[in-house]
Amino acid sequence: MRLSRCYFSARNSAKSSIDYCVDAVRKHDYEHYLCALLVPRGARDAVIAIRAFNVETSQIRDLVTDRQTGKMRLQFWRDTIDTIFKDERAPDHPVAMALAHSIRRRKMSKMWFTKLLDARETNLADLPIQYTKQVEEYAENTNSALLYLTLESLGVKDVNADHAASHLGKAETIAMLLRASSYYRSRRQTCIPMDILLRHRASQEDFIRGNMTAELREASFDLASLANTHLLKAQSLHKRIPSNGMSAFLPAVVCEKFLAKIRKLNFNIFDPHLTERNSLLPLTLLRKSWTRTY
Repeated sequence: MRLSRCYFSARNSAKSSIDYCVDAVRKHDYEHYLCALLVPRGARDAVIAIRAFNVETSQIRDLVTDRQTGKMRLQFWRDTIDTIFKDERAPDHPVAMALAHSIRRRKMSKMWFTKLLDARETNLADLPIQYTKQVEEYAENTNSALLYLTLESLGVKDVNADHAASHLGKAETIAMLLRASSYYRSRRQTCIPMDILLRHRASQEDFIRGNMTAELREASFDLASLANTHLLKAQSLHKRIPSNGMSAFLPAVVCEKFLAKIRKLNFNIFDPHLTERNSLLPLTLLRKSWTRTY
């Protein structure tokens, strides 16, 4: 499947658009790609389209050189979502076309797409993270929102599932921050909120230089512990989750494995092993899927 065919032709089928989305998620969000493969067939295309939308919008900050250009790119997606929910023809973009097909079939809520775009726009400012609460609020509007949409695509409307999704989204976001430490260093930024750094008297300069001091290790432990608290809360609700919604929570397996790895590395967020793929993850996810646990 060629990008040129998918992007420029208004006559592409829903299948070719989904094929493009599959390629994008597999390339840029491999772990969620694996999770999506284990979603029931009827909802799989919708989940892939949701994750492809996330890939498109999450990359904008790194692809633009100024905030205004980023806002213009996000406006394209705002207009696209508005068009889809007005039941008008979606733009000739493979992700937009896949989303339109999925939203109309699975009855997803516009609110979560809007919240995610709002969060992405706020993130364009590229400001330091001042408070842990900011991370949790951003998580609620991004990773938790993606999980809410996944639940909707599975036809699940349940308060316990939503509660678990809220906590899992926060755990995932914090784990992703820790995993991206080298990325933040390359931008001369820190992924650890300032309130945690100050609590442990850890230095931003040490983070940027990659100096794993005792203070920075304690700060990393503090942030990882918060992720683990949210993960455990999400897992504690698994018996209350409707059976048809269980596959939405497979990302908890990925999060749990990452937190186990960072604990094994004594919370050294600069250790290159943190970004290595887990070769056993597909089998672990398959086993969890069979046993309907996460």
